[in-house]
Amino acid sequence: MKNIRKLLVAGAVLVAVWLVVCAAIGILAAEWSLHPGRRALDAKANALAQAIATRNPATLSEVAVSAEDGATLRGWSMKPRQWNGDVVILLHGHTDNRAGMLGNADLLLRHGYAVLLPDARAHGQSGGNLATYGVQEAGDVQRWFDWIQKTESPRCIDGSGESMGAGQLLESLRTVPGFCAVVAESPFASFREVSYDRLGERLHAGAWAGRTLLRPAVESGLLYARWKYGVDFSRASAQDAVAASSVPVLLIHGLKDTNIPPRHSEMIVAHSSRRIPRVELWEPAQAGHCGAAGAEPAEYERRVIGWFDGHSVAGR
Repeated sequence: MKNIRKLLVAGAVLVAVWLVVCAAIGILAAEWSLHPGRRALDAKANALAQAIATRNPATLSEVAVSAEDGATLRGWSMKPRQWNGDVVILLHGHTDNRAGMLGNADLLLRHGYAVLLPDARAHGQSGGNLATYGVQEAGDVQRWFDWIQKTESPRCIDGSGESMGAGQLLESLRTVPGFCAVVAESPFASFREVSYDRLGERLHAGAWAGRTLLRPAVESGLLYARWKYGVDFSRASAQDAVAASSVPVLLIHGLKDTNIPPRHSEMIVAHSSRRIPRVELWEPAQAGHCGAAGAEPAEYERRVIGWFDGHSVAGR
């Protein structure tokens, strides 16, 4: 009996220690997520943007809008001389900046699309101290959408995003129902779900570890972000936003993506399939994270341009 009591006490102590460790892990993970490192927009990036604008040819402009919280959001606007009347908002990934979407811009400009390349809040040259993975960024996308409507009076406004930008774009469908079509590559289904992956990686395991052994760390991080910063990460759910929207969505997710596994896009499709027929998923077999254009450039171009062309006002 005495030995059993000792074992129970030892077990309780181990559980308590584990919970304390998980709480610390969750807090550190939340701070890292909320405060990503900024990648400076250097002279090389500016020169590349100008070269792409010259090659297409297109006008290149520095633009800015004010977010709802007063943060100044900055970006590039590119408009080809032979404009087809449509504009595509291009959203970059985590710790990147607008220059990360210049390849996408080059492709779209060649097909007559104007493009807007913003720096996400807390990234590049945009203001804001916190990255919130769609919680606040959805409103930022709305500000850019309104700016395009006011300054360009386009036929259509489309969206394209990669990784974090893909998640932000899909989350914005709650507040920006006017997109003609969007393309999202390597998105996360929800911030909670991708948190399981991130913490599971720390144990060199899969999402199952984050969902089970490290579940207290995930919950601690979410609670900490809400308590200290007022950021409710449970609202960052691309799968819920897509399910509630009627905007046509093309999901692209490489089967070799080990950063955000393909199951995230598959979850978005499964969550939406009963209510929305206009959600499609392409899973290129040899593509890694946001690598579809590199793995299958011709097919990527055909699918992306075909998606936007097919859902333009003229194409309906």
